[in-house]
Amino acid sequence: MLKNSMLSKSVRLALIYGAACSSVAATAAYAEEEATEKAEKIEKIEVTGSRLRGTDLQGFSPVQTIDASDIDTSSVANIQELLLKNPAFGTPAISRTNSNFSTASAGVATVDLRNLGTARTLVLVNGRRFVAGVPGSTAVDLNSIPTQFIERVEVMTGGASAVYGSDAVAGVVNIIYKKEFEGIEFEAQTGQSSEGDSEETQVQFTMGTSSADGKGNVMIHGAYTDQGAVFSRDRERSAVDQASLGAYFTGLPEDMFTPSRPFYSSYAPQGRFFAGDSQFTFDKNGNLKAGWSTNGSDTVDADGFNRSHYRTIAIPTERYLLATNGKYEFADGWSAFMEGTYAGTQTKTELEPFPLSSEDIYGSTGGQVPIEFEAMMNGQMTTVRNPFVPDAIYDAATDEDGDGFKDIGFTRRMADIGNRGNVADRDTFRLVAGIEGEITDGWYLDAFYGYGATKESQVSSGQVNVLNFRNALEAYTDENGNIICKDANARDQGCVPVNVFGNGSISPEAAKYINAPGLLSTFTSQKLAGLNISGDLFELPAGFVGLAAGVEYREEYSRSEFDALQQAGLNAGNAIPRTEGKFDVIEYYTEVNVPLLSDVFMAEQLNLRGAVRFSDYSTVGNTESWNVALDWAPIDSVRFRAIRAQSTRAPNINELYSPPSQTFPTGLTDPCLDVTLTTAGAQAEACRADAAVLANIQANGKFTLTQGDLQGISGFDRGNPELAEEMGKSWTFGVTVSPEGIAVLEDFDFSVDYFDIEIEDAIVSTPRQFILDQCYGGDSSLCSFITRRDKGTGANSIGSLEFIDSGSTNSGGYATEGVDLVVTYAKDFEDYGLTGQVNARLAYTHLLDGYAIPLPGSEKDPFIGEIGSPEDKFYLSLGYTWEDLTVAWNTTFIGKSYLDDGFLSGYDLAPESVGVGSETYHDFNIAYRPFDSTEIYVGVNNVFDNDPPPIITGLPGNVTGAETDAGTYDAIGRRYYAGVRLKF
Repeated sequence: MLKNSMLSKSVRLALIYGAACSSVAATAAYAEEEATEKAEKIEKIEVTGSRLRGTDLQGFSPVQTIDASDIDTSSVANIQELLLKNPAFGTPAISRTNSNFSTASAGVATVDLRNLGTARTLVLVNGRRFVAGVPGSTAVDLNSIPTQFIERVEVMTGGASAVYGSDAVAGVVNIIYKKEFEGIEFEAQTGQSSEGDSEETQVQFTMGTSSADGKGNVMIHGAYTDQGAVFSRDRERSAVDQASLGAYFTGLPEDMFTPSRPFYSSYAPQGRFFAGDSQFTFDKNGNLKAGWSTNGSDTVDADGFNRSHYRTIAIPTERYLLATNGKYEFADGWSAFMEGTYAGTQTKTELEPFPLSSEDIYGSTGGQVPIEFEAMMNGQMTTVRNPFVPDAIYDAATDEDGDGFKDIGFTRRMADIGNRGNVADRDTFRLVAGIEGEITDGWYLDAFYGYGATKESQVSSGQVNVLNFRNALEAYTDENGNIICKDANARDQGCVPVNVFGNGSISPEAAKYINAPGLLSTFTSQKLAGLNISGDLFELPAGFVGLAAGVEYREEYSRSEFDALQQAGLNAGNAIPRTEGKFDVIEYYTEVNVPLLSDVFMAEQLNLRGAVRFSDYSTVGNTESWNVALDWAPIDSVRFRAIRAQSTRAPNINELYSPPSQTFPTGLTDPCLDVTLTTAGAQAEACRADAAVLANIQANGKFTLTQGDLQGISGFDRGNPELAEEMGKSWTFGVTVSPEGIAVLEDFDFSVDYFDIEIEDAIVSTPRQFILDQCYGGDSSLCSFITRRDKGTGANSIGSLEFIDSGSTNSGGYATEGVDLVVTYAKDFEDYGLTGQVNARLAYTHLLDGYAIPLPGSEKDPFIGEIGSPEDKFYLSLGYTWEDLTVAWNTTFIGKSYLDDGFLSGYDLAPESVGVGSETYHDFNIAYRPFDSTEIYVGVNNVFDNDPPPIITGLPGNVTGAETDAGTYDAIGRRYYAGVRLKF
């Protein structure tokens, strides 16, 4: 359960606790002295959002807290799962349910505050940066965080770059490990979904001990977690390929969430062959037939291929984790500290076999495969034919490329090679060491050095070697009756002729020759050092002026390198070149708190705080961040805050240095679709101005796209070394209320915050749909990013989109505005003569606005209310404890949402005209302690087994294989778990 940071109450409770513990062991006088010492230690605490140390820690920043008991109650394997229930977080860029098709970093767990992008959310551990888990970025992989070693997580939203540096534009997630622990804790848990999959195992232990003199303490934590796979075929909604009837066929709003099922792929294992004006394939019995049909159902045969049978919804993830904390007081008031983390993670993706086209092999000749050519026979050059080609296909074939020989085109699902997918092993290591202590009365210093590194080794399967495939296709029968490869050099290198005609026709030897296992090696490192001082400058009538200042240094390096075939695009997949780069930055900051009034009428406290940070990057040069905050408590139980902040974010390594990398975007609408020779308007005229589009219209009566066209769009993303920093400006206004003296309300705490964040010169890759719409909407400069096919080949039509490129620029803008409400309640029923205690917390976020600006001067593109960013979200947690029994019920609400307005405009539909209803998920946990050292618990997540809304293929937000937005909604279903905790 999340809690508002009403830390003044924590101080009072700590004093009481300290005195109580002392009275057991010593005299009352000694107890009072020790309590005073504890109070002094507590008085100088640093919390997320400030480097200052002080006694009254609430007020300046809106901070919400997750503590260890919340983690225990939820029993999550990964802290990402719990964080995403907080309505301040948006849909994660990467999780194990939305990254099965990623060529790298699949299964990584990231977070995204305010839906402003993972790069604008800064994740800290114990107040310091953590090495990235995604190469070339600053995104931390929460798989590398040992969940049960966490004492608490503090979430601060709003700009915090002045305090923590770059990337804190949307806010900060500060993960704080446990410390000074003595004893042994052990926990084991197992569970699975109601469908019998998504098996989950957790085993972990924590042990700690203190030195005999009490000056040192060391803790060690180890954990193993194994989360099993969920396959698309095992959920009825996603077991068969389907597509949005509205998006692909009718364009009607009522059909957008209606599936056209099946919507099989035209790339089938038996092959589809184009010879002259004829098409051929093979039926299920292996007989050649003319024509092609994708019609069918779950029970009626069709020529197409059901990809969904092979896809994965939830990626299996296995983790080994080790964490340690150590601290030793080597002199009075001075301690040395150390913290370390190691995580070994393995993820496995699995998806359908590769869809190969002859264009992938013979792209330079229009995808035409020669089926006859000249070869030396009996001492003279003779025209020969490929013996694998069936006579009917050979007879229908013509000379398509003008070389005098027959050729054909084909598409084929490479089931003979096996399923695609990858196995990735990631290792993350981080070590921080330093000293901290009191320089003089009220002045503190800490200095640290840290090093972290993440490396990944990935082996992928299912791709083919294009060069070998070409050699293997060009085969003939020699004088001895042997089928051989045409190229003599290829024969010397082991070429094996390949037969692509029919399901299962490729021999194991040929499959081995054309197979191209892929390799990926990445390495990311981070070096950081810092020196901080804080203390009281002088005293004013209202209190001491506090100061914090420091200097920090950071160096980031990243390298990502695929195998040579992948880099060149010679494995028929994405061409992804090597990316390498680094930068460093030195920063200076200072923060001041000035107490203006204290203990006067209508001003129990009035404080002014300011912070400024100057940074010098090796890439973008000098940047500046600052914030100013006013904290006013007119009475003890009411506190107001106002914050104005300017935050900066320097570009990361991928944004700066990424070379052109191929991608295959989905969810795009071609503006020229259905345009005829007589369609009026500037957009139609722009479409007809393209010769290939015009040829398509003339051939079909209107611009027409095939299924292959819809599935065959590619493009290249690229970085930009000329990028500058982006700047975010934010306002936060808030009030916290802890009613006292009002019987009905005194057990409540209330917190309300208004936030408004605007980002200028945002680093963006211009959205491809925006490029399309603008190119045919009057901005012809963007047409240079678009390439259409100048001739029809195979399954693709003339004029269809082939490439849409995009690159990083400082041309974007983002803004979000809304209100957070947090209400907490805690009550001991003994006050009513009953037994037990109840606690509750509601966290609610209502968005008032949210939009992106793709290019300067362009219209706002609202994302508020769209799928993944609903106007309303809340998380309600209820808990009841009676003696040794604890029951918890948690509810997550996601408000109604709509399809992307840009997508709808392609069908002349108004924004917010097509959407899905709200979703509510309930989780239940019950724990019982039969002995002081033992706790047994069971739980159910998604108690009512809610199905996610149908965000199906062709709709924006669809996650391939899940048939929903699996980053926003629960794509797995009801899950059960049980476990035991032991403490000694």
